[in-house]
Amino acid sequence: MLKTRITEMFNIKYPFIGGTMMYITDAKFVSAIAEAGGLGILPSAFYKSKNSFRDAIKEIKDSTDKPFAVNLNLFPMMQPIDNNEYMDVIIEEGVKVVETSGHRAPDDIIARLKPEGIKLTHKCVGVRYARKVESIGVDAVTVVGFENGGATGMLDITTLCLVPAVVNAVKIPVIGGGGISTGKAILALMSLGAEGVIMGTRLLLTEECPIHKNVKNTLLEAKETDTVVLFRPYGNTHRCLVTDVTKKVQELEKENAPFEKIYPLIEGPKNQKLVKEGDLGSGFLSCGQGIGQIDRILPVKELFKQLEEEVSNTSKRIGEIIQ
Repeated sequence: MLKTRITEMFNIKYPFIGGTMMYITDAKFVSAIAEAGGLGILPSAFYKSKNSFRDAIKEIKDSTDKPFAVNLNLFPMMQPIDNNEYMDVIIEEGVKVVETSGHRAPDDIIARLKPEGIKLTHKCVGVRYARKVESIGVDAVTVVGFENGGATGMLDITTLCLVPAVVNAVKIPVIGGGGISTGKAILALMSLGAEGVIMGTRLLLTEECPIHKNVKNTLLEAKETDTVVLFRPYGNTHRCLVTDVTKKVQELEKENAPFEKIYPLIEGPKNQKLVKEGDLGSGFLSCGQGIGQIDRILPVKELFKQLEEEVSNTSKRIGEIIQ
């Protein structure tokens, strides 16, 4: 049994958090993660209206009585949404946990949601950001290293270095991630002081994950060398699976092309087509370096059970080594 401040704070069986994945972590997938004993997080930015967002939350509540969370996006968006409207829904629907992520501290969100008794965690990539959000009242902080799929930040600090630095800098519980696909990696993260683990890439290869089988088959064959970091010239680094599209983006970046020339290659509908139709020549897919350690597709519940067993078995093996 893995019992930490995170499992107690969020009332979950395992200290496993499902990473927010745009166009992928829908209501059904969040429910599956919750039912398996982890914390699924619904990306509010996936929903372009207050009503569709509310419908998704209701769908989760109809599917499971287990805790789940909502992510509020603070990154720049081509089509911004009003987080105030989404917070109305969060409060009205009784959501208990909210994650924020983006380029600024969530002062306004904390001020609105903290008095409602909602637990708050902020996802960031550096010690000073973690200290800042602790000072303004978040209950936990999530940090992801450079191995992470999706947004990696501009500091390029690996998980092995980032997690202990943040643990030493704050008193609130730390959730760590970036390249975490096995129980061995989870144990390593916990030995560094993390009390929860956030996973995205590993959950792509689960039975319940709503991505096309062509994408899953490609991911099963991928190695740790098959990802690339894009968008550094535009101040918004992002780790993705290598595809023809990402290679084209790299070429344009080398030519110092304006982002307006790149955007048509990676806009939302293109990414949705890749995920839902399996068209790997369309858009891009966020993917971490941990992809090289995944060799099978499992139901989420079975995956979590196996990860916990691997943590336990690895801990025993290490105990035998240390005399």
